[in-house]
Amino acid sequence: MTEKILIVGGVAGGMSAATRLRRLQEKAEIIVFEKGPYVSFANCGLPYYVGGEIEERENLIVQSSKALQKRFNLDVRENSEVTAIDSKEKKITVLSNGKSYFESYDKLILSPGAKPFVPQIKGLDLANNVFTLRNIPDVDKIMAQLKEKAPKKATIIGAGFIGIEMAENLAKRGIAVTIVEKAPHVLPTIDREMAAYVNEELIKNNVSVMTNTGAVEFKDKQILLDNGESLLSDLTILSVGIQPETSLAKMADIKLGLRNAILVDEHYETSVKDIYAVGDAIVVKNQLGHDALISLASPANRQGRQVADIISGLPVENRGSLGTAIVRVFDLQVASTGLSESQLQSLNLKHKIVHVMANNHAGYYPGATSIVLKLIFEPESGEIFGAQALGKEGVDKRIDILSTAIKAKLTVFDLPELEFTYAPPFGSAKDPVNMAGYAAMNIILGQSENIQWHELADELAKGKVLLDVRNPNELIKGKFKNSQNIPLDELRGRLNELDKKIQYIVSCQSGLRSYNAERILKQEGYQVKNLDGAFGLYSKVRNDLIE
Repeated sequence: MTEKILIVGGVAGGMSAATRLRRLQEKAEIIVFEKGPYVSFANCGLPYYVGGEIEERENLIVQSSKALQKRFNLDVRENSEVTAIDSKEKKITVLSNGKSYFESYDKLILSPGAKPFVPQIKGLDLANNVFTLRNIPDVDKIMAQLKEKAPKKATIIGAGFIGIEMAENLAKRGIAVTIVEKAPHVLPTIDREMAAYVNEELIKNNVSVMTNTGAVEFKDKQILLDNGESLLSDLTILSVGIQPETSLAKMADIKLGLRNAILVDEHYETSVKDIYAVGDAIVVKNQLGHDALISLASPANRQGRQVADIISGLPVENRGSLGTAIVRVFDLQVASTGLSESQLQSLNLKHKIVHVMANNHAGYYPGATSIVLKLIFEPESGEIFGAQALGKEGVDKRIDILSTAIKAKLTVFDLPELEFTYAPPFGSAKDPVNMAGYAAMNIILGQSENIQWHELADELAKGKVLLDVRNPNELIKGKFKNSQNIPLDELRGRLNELDKKIQYIVSCQSGLRSYNAERILKQEGYQVKNLDGAFGLYSKVRNDLIE
């Protein structure tokens, strides 16, 4: 018997499911319903079309309905909104061209995606220069505004991935951009000290940044803020987050979970038999088995393929997602995978952290640039919880490696064992990932004790002394208040200047020399901890202890 499979929603999840189903079931009747005018488009490319890097609008359209019908024999129905599901009769209601009709199914796949979260802000309904960005009709409206109004000032409300990308691309068009973010720092999905580098890069490129600030009213071209200030904005982009588009599922009495996303089992089946769901609208499990919402293209594509395998009888399971992501901020690459420090703190899970600062390739080869890599791990087993990295080049490679390590259930003890291709133009004999593994192992094996940047003030308040082992010429650019300075290369000969009754926190520029100093001092009987990331990291995020 030939199966009839309906798919609600295209793009990543829906179209991956449809094309995989056709490769597995040549005789199946497969119908895809897309609410909008384009069933397969590159929504991740929209900001770069605004900025002009993607020059042609047509390049955003990945596949047309005609091409999909010709190659995959798919019945693709664009501008067709599914308005109801009757799970008892196994049929859906479709609205197209002002008329409704029914379509029956054997299996139903929901891939409705997510929609921009639009906060209730006074005057928003009257504003004609405020936009969201999620699909091609959205970007068409923004491009029309850019062409017709030639805005000189733009405001981005929200500093997540889309907000940051839009800020960059509008700035590249010569528009003065201001970012307004309610959270304490930009890119709230990464941790504060890493976001400090992003903030610096934005300011360096003439983007104004306002954090801990929200919009309370739109009044003509004026945006009133909750701190009492106001902004003039010719063009405003709302980018305060997204929410699962699950109104259809809710009406069908499908069980919802975290933030009203669709609950699915290990086979992507919902609480209603023969109805499956994938993509941005579903609840997934992170590597610790906790519920999460991960709205990214790669997981959605994988889920679409997997649900097609499952419906076709292949032994495949939903194994969750890590949320591996990357964003470009002018000349800076910023990437992350797994859980952040702030997430682990909210879960009250024990964890340790190391920050490694190393070059993207051999330092003696021309063009080397620095990478800051943060590794978060369980302090006894060495289980890798997450990682974040930033730099000008090579960031994607390191986070992709660590994402793979987490999926493979490797620990920090495995990271030094990983063998990477090496030649001076491409990497280093000891890759930053290897170095992060060594640093984490030192913590677990008791060879090093570190404290984080946000712990320093409390530690010093307890009477501990900060020992800076940088060279005197480095201190001219900035140093810690009330710190003691003994350069590393002079340390062994100046031990008499230190007191074994005092507890020391040792620092340098990046953390490597201070670790070497820690090893010297501990073996001489001194009480020492290493400031992870050292002065270089601390000075990016705080200046209260710096002179």
